[in-house]
Amino acid sequence: MNLKKKEILPNKKSRWRPVAVVMIASLVGLGFFMAKEASLVSYMSNKPEACVNCHVMTPMYNSWMHSSHREYANCNDCHVPHDNTFNKYYFKAKDGLFHASIFTARMEPEVMFMREESEKVVQNNCIRCHVQQVTQTKYDGWIDDHKASRTERKCWECHQEIPHGTVHGISTVRSNIAPIPTDTLTTVIPKWLDNKINDKN
Repeated sequence: MNLKKKEILPNKKSRWRPVAVVMIASLVGLGFFMAKEASLVSYMSNKPEACVNCHVMTPMYNSWMHSSHREYANCNDCHVPHDNTFNKYYFKAKDGLFHASIFTARMEPEVMFMREESEKVVQNNCIRCHVQQVTQTKYDGWIDDHKASRTERKCWECHQEIPHGTVHGISTVRSNIAPIPTDTLTTVIPKWLDNKINDKN
């Protein structure tokens, strides 16, 4: 049985072949351009700065920067699974595509909450890092209902300000300075302060 090989491009003699070549090249070029503009490669790293590629995450980044977790945990330590490498990057890709589509369509809510799947990941990571505090029975004597709290509730129901402080909404973005400014031509220093600095020099 001789199966005819499928060809991506039209026949060499077809007048549509140059059009198809240009269209495919344009799509590939557009894909590379979008990957560069979106800093796609940066999301493969563990650098927290990658999270502020989306400007709406700036308050979360800044609140983490002022928390005790900054010294011990980055964004990926809390927000992606650590059971195996494949699952880690699969979750990052799936979650990242969801976030990118929401932010691109400007559909992000004023106050952001984790989805159920993300809550499970964060809860598991809290326990992974703080297993000793979670399993110690000595707390039962002086913290009421601690056994029930550590087994039946989410950690952040009690520890509400860890590690993102009192960040409630994204309307504070304009007041926050991102670690990597998206517009490098515009200074983030207020004019009055810039004048004072220049006067001293």
